[in-house]
Amino acid sequence: MSRTTVRAPALLFLAAGVLHFVMPVFFDRIVPPWVPNARMATYVSGVFEIVGAIGLLIPATRVAAAWGLIALLVAVLPANIHMLNQARAAGESAWFIIGLWVRLPVQPLLMWWVWRVAIRRLP
Repeated sequence: MSRTTVRAPALLFLAAGVLHFVMPVFFDRIVPPWVPNARMATYVSGVFEIVGAIGLLIPATRVAAAWGLIALLVAVLPANIHMLNQARAAGESAWFIIGLWVRLPVQPLLMWWVWRVAIRRLP
């Protein structure tokens, strides 16, 4: 795979990871209550996103980084579900709630995208 192919998901994960440090309160609020330390979870997931993004750009670490990002996307899915449940309980607007519902299938699409550009071997 070319560096160009992995650049877009790498930039996406890099930006998302940096946002965990720029606006941690937003991410803390969506951490499910059963996670013991929301701030630590916010920072750890941000670090993994940044490391994964950098790893995608390095051919020697690309596959490992991709599997790590896929695992991270699975791990943060409960936060997306928790965010949806919080919005519904708070009586957020229907459009906002619809947006959160639409976001849920985006997780597997992101997993596929990372797999496609970094793991799948093209003929």
